[in-house]
Amino acid sequence: MEMSELQALLTPVGLELLDALGSIESTDEVARAVSRLRADGHSPELVSAVVGQAHLRAKAGAKFGPFAERMLFTRAGLEQATRLGVAARHAQRMRSAGLTRIADLGSGIGGDALAFAGAGLDVLAVDADPVTAAIAAYNLAPFGESATVQHGAAESADLDGRDAVWMDPARRTAGHSETRRVSPDDYSPSLDWAFALASRVPTGIKLGPAHDRDALPADAEAQWVSADGSVVELVLWTGALARAGVRRAALVIRGERSHELTAGADAVDAEVRPLGAFLHEPDGAVIRARLIGDVARSLDAGMLDEKIAYLTSDAALTSPFVQSFRVRETMAANPKSINAVLKANDIGTLEIKKRGVDIDPAQFRKKLTLRGGASATLILVRVGDQRRAILADRVSAAE
Repeated sequence: MEMSELQALLTPVGLELLDALGSIESTDEVARAVSRLRADGHSPELVSAVVGQAHLRAKAGAKFGPFAERMLFTRAGLEQATRLGVAARHAQRMRSAGLTRIADLGSGIGGDALAFAGAGLDVLAVDADPVTAAIAAYNLAPFGESATVQHGAAESADLDGRDAVWMDPARRTAGHSETRRVSPDDYSPSLDWAFALASRVPTGIKLGPAHDRDALPADAEAQWVSADGSVVELVLWTGALARAGVRRAALVIRGERSHELTAGADAVDAEVRPLGAFLHEPDGAVIRARLIGDVARSLDAGMLDEKIAYLTSDAALTSPFVQSFRVRETMAANPKSINAVLKANDIGTLEIKKRGVDIDPAQFRKKLTLRGGASATLILVRVGDQRRAILADRVSAAE
């Protein structure tokens, strides 16, 4: 979105058109809406802005729920924004530490700032892009004086009176639509500047979950967060925001519920053992935090292979930090062997998972014969120097 489009949108006529249009999900709906609004005599800038926002609002529902219906976005800003449920936990950490006046440096469209203000915190949101800052101001307007937005560089922000900082360094090139990832050396603000500030002021720094672990400050708490099965972020917490004795944490969020595993250091891996009655797939946050060994010991499990993040056990135990499967049969990972087992087990619906093997599950499925009435999970995995297929059933947490 260009500034001219935003200016056209932020008028009574523009906002009334947007609310009347509702959300637009498909590209066909976009084309029809553009044609209709242009035929009604609206300017190209206004039509582009209104239809673009209606389309983005439809996409934003996954991150912001019903709040998306009154927010504005850029495409890049929506892609990089924190999910509201995750941002609410950032705000909860601030409140629990007794910190109430937050500077959100690199606020984007205001996803985290919304959660801070919603939790009753006083937030200053700063963004270097004028269009993004203006959109953040619109999104935060309902909070009045408790949420202030400034257009400017994070490095120039006035932090007087602020007792904590939240920072989401830009990890992509500048722009509102098509952007590309940049190396950590090119983040804005720079990580050197961010880490230096974090050493003086209680700070939370949001990074990508695959960030180089060797480049993390030794005195910070590193928390990997997964939401509904996807690892969405790594947050570094410093000062009063870091918990005593915690240097590694895996926060697993599923729906409205969350579970967390914490430790003072990377966990020692469990020993390798042969495949037992159960196979466990650790959550991605647990893997990133290198706490697989702690989860294994809680399940009386061992590693299936020292280089593959699968656990195995004979104990009928599961955990919020894993997906568990009851093993039916094992076989060679080739279609002929697998099809024979699928036929014998009357399998017609099959979930395919893989780890450590160069196989495209979608292409591999085409080689399988699925004609039965039962369902199962097929796990393709490398064990030692062999590729194995494991037919299994999912185990619920209550089982």
